[in-house]
Amino acid sequence: MENRQRNTSVEKQIPSINADYVRSVERQDKKSRAKKVRLYRRLAVFTVMSIMVISFLVSQLVLSNNALDQKIEQKEKVVEELAKIQEEQEMLSLKISKLNDDEYIGKLLRKDYFLSEEGEIIFSLPESDDK
Repeated sequence: MENRQRNTSVEKQIPSINADYVRSVERQDKKSRAKKVRLYRRLAVFTVMSIMVISFLVSQLVLSNNALDQKIEQKEKVVEELAKIQEEQEMLSLKISKLNDDEYIGKLLRKDYFLSEEGEIIFSLPESDDK
């Protein structure tokens, strides 16, 4: 009977040891699963944040390129306008220099106002309609 009592007490001890071991293994499994879940959550948050940052940077790059293209077009227009204005300025400078010449002024007066020098006779010809 003592053997039986020992056996039953030993049997009670064995399942309790197994139960403790099983519980500890289950706790470890739960911890490892919880770690994996936290890891996946962190990776998901990191991925979402990375995608947001990358999309923001790409959109800024596209906007910068568009702004650069507009500025280049604007620069080309301004350069063309500058060339026209410089050409006009050269023409006006030439005209100013000619207007300082007395002979040129005399030619303009004779041509536009039909004035003549001494001894000149002015003939006006009618314009022909054949043109």
